Amino acid sequence: MKSHSTVVIIPTFNEAQNLENLLPQLLELELDILIVDDSSSDGTISVAERIDGGASRISILSRPSKMGLGSAYIQGFRRSLGEGYESLIQMDADGSHRVTDLKKMMAVEANEPSQDLFIGARWIPGGRVENWSKHREILSRGANRYSKFVLGTQVNDMTAGFRIYRANLLRRMNLDGISSQGYSFQIEMTREALRVGAQIREVPITFIERTLGKSKMSSEIVLEAMVKVTQWGISRAFTRSR
Repeated sequence: MKSHSTVVIIPTFNEAQNLENLLPQLLELELDILIVDDSSSDGTISVAERIDGGASRISILSRPSKMGLGSAYIQGFRRSLGEGYESLIQMDADGSHRVTDLKKMMAVEANEPSQDLFIGARWIPGGRVENWSKHREILSRGANRYSKFVLGTQVNDMTAGFRIYRANLLRRMNLDGISSQGYSFQIEMTREALRVGAQIREVPITFIERTLGKSKMSSEIVLEAMVKVTQWGISRAFTRSR
C-alpha cells in the first residue's frame, strides 16, 4: 500500500541480521520500503514482516531463486513506478549505506528539483570509506577512474549503489536494455541515464564495510564490470568516429 511519494528499494539475500537494525531507522523517515528478496533462507522476510507490524509500509517482492542485483532493482523499479512513486531510492541492506547519509541525500533532492539522479558518492571531496583494505580501495578508485575516462563522463563514482532516482528519469530510460547483474549494473544505469540527458548530482557519503553477514563481492563480478566498460568504450569510440 502506497503511503508516501518516496520508496526505498532494498535487494536482499540472507540479510535478516542487518534488517533488524536498518528497517526501524528507515521507518522514521517519510518513505515506504520495498524488499526484493531472492529466496533467503535465514528469515529475512519474517524479520521485515515483524518490523512492519501490519502497517503496510514494508512490502515484499519474493523471487524464486538468487537472480542477481540488477534484475532485483529493475523489478523493484517497475513495481514502484506502477504504484506511482515519485522518488525511488536504491540502498544496500548490509549496513554499508547509512541512514544519516540518506537523510542528507533526500534533503539535497528536495532542494534541487532540476536534478534527476542523486548518487551517494565515496570518491568526491567529503566522501570516504571505512574498514576497507588498501587493495580494495585502490581497486574501486581505479575502476571508477577507468569507467569515467572510457565512457567520457563527469561522474566520479560510477559504481556507487546508493542512489535516488526521480521517477520521470526512470521512465525515460530503457530499462529493458539493462543486462548487467553485478558490479557493472550501477555503471550501466549511469550510462543509460546520461544517454537520455539526466542531470546528475553526487552527494558525499561515508561507505562502511558490512560487519554482519557475507559480502556478495567477488573477482568475477569485478571482471564482468571491466569487460563491459571496455566494450561500451569501444562502442562509444566507434560511434564518434562515424
